Amino acid sequence: MAESKRYISQTELENHKKPGDLWISIQGKIYDVTEWSREHPGGALPLLNLAGQDATDAFVAYHPGLAWQYLDKFFTGYYLKDYSVSEVSKDFRKLAAEFSKMGLFEKKEHGTGILLCIIALLFSISVYGVLCSNSALVHLLSGALLGFSWIQSGWIGHDSGHYQVMSSRKFNRVAQILTGNCLAGISIGWWKWNHNAHHIACNSLEFDPDLQHMPIFAVSSKLFNSLTSYFYERKMNFDSIARFLVSYQHWTFYPVMCFARINLFAQSFLFLFSKRKVPNRGQEILGILVYWTWFPLLVSCLPNWGERLMFVIASFAVTGIQHVQFCLNHFSSSVYVGPPSGNNWFEKQTDGTLDIVCSSWMDWFHGGLQFQIEHHLFPRLPRCHLRKVSPFVQELCKKHNLQYDTASFWKANVMMIETLRSAALQARILSNPVPKNLVWEAVNTHG
Repeated sequence: MAESKRYISQTELENHKKPGDLWISIQGKIYDVTEWSREHPGGALPLLNLAGQDATDAFVAYHPGLAWQYLDKFFTGYYLKDYSVSEVSKDFRKLAAEFSKMGLFEKKEHGTGILLCIIALLFSISVYGVLCSNSALVHLLSGALLGFSWIQSGWIGHDSGHYQVMSSRKFNRVAQILTGNCLAGISIGWWKWNHNAHHIACNSLEFDPDLQHMPIFAVSSKLFNSLTSYFYERKMNFDSIARFLVSYQHWTFYPVMCFARINLFAQSFLFLFSKRKVPNRGQEILGILVYWTWFPLLVSCLPNWGERLMFVIASFAVTGIQHVQFCLNHFSSSVYVGPPSGNNWFEKQTDGTLDIVCSSWMDWFHGGLQFQIEHHLFPRLPRCHLRKVSPFVQELCKKHNLQYDTASFWKANVMMIETLRSAALQARILSNPVPKNLVWEAVNTHG
């Protein structure tokens, strides 16, 4: 006689969502991933954020078909009582299965080798301009070219963190360390830790690190309640300093983006020298040391401090374009307070994300981020296929009456600044809580 299934309720499942006790549901089966969280390639944070709930859609999005065979060793023997699947999730899973059958997740036709050669060429021209020219203008252009090579290396780092861009895992790792740590001075380990959290908790003010820029920026007045960052494990205090800085954020945003990589340097150092478990810590630190050897030496070869400062500013400012691009897709989209939910994965990703409309010949400029909705729904999908699958995603959104927001690069910038300005004006009201006349209200009303 077959053994009857054992069930637990959703409430009982939610009791297992703290460090040292992590259970998740995948297709109605309950898995204990507590021990696995210490070895999980994506880190423990995604498992912790989705613990105590159904995580099937997130699992489908992030894992290849081979991963399903490893689930059984984590099976608790329990099933989720009254497990059901929404029509949106059914269609999302069907779409993922169709893309898999078409081989889209394996066909990486975006020419990583060619892009690596272009990066090497840009880097070589920049070095040549510094060492072999006495022209201040050439030195300025060399700094700009170096910044552009950092942008392109950033796209390789982004892609290689989501899927294998090289012929083997070993070469994939080499590409990551070379383009991220050695060339750009950014820890690829820190980026993956940060970026995975962003994808899982897209636009959660408490769980998404890409929206946690207090006291410099606040994309929503909800941050004025001094929320807690569960990523950085600190309170984001909205004090007098934050209020002042946020009040002018729509003016300071672009200047700050010109030097945003300084924050990435700091975050990389804090990550690599923290007490947390860092995979391949030695490789990561060695790569960072390579950057902090060649870059200061290159700058020191310039004839005077004025040109050295000009070179650094030019390289950082050009790279600032990429930092702006990272913000465009999310700053003006819907935000929420609270943990991410696995039960409405598709809806949360589309609500919190914006696509950039551009011609196909401009895809190199956006590095795949122009199809951010598609990328968030299918993060393992190589960027060369994002334009191809976009109509299918649009059709699914239309079928279920879900948002599919798009804007031109210019319009997206306008929307982002309007979002920052709206929050800035609200911050000013809090700092000057005096009655305003009707003219002031008319001028500053948004809607």
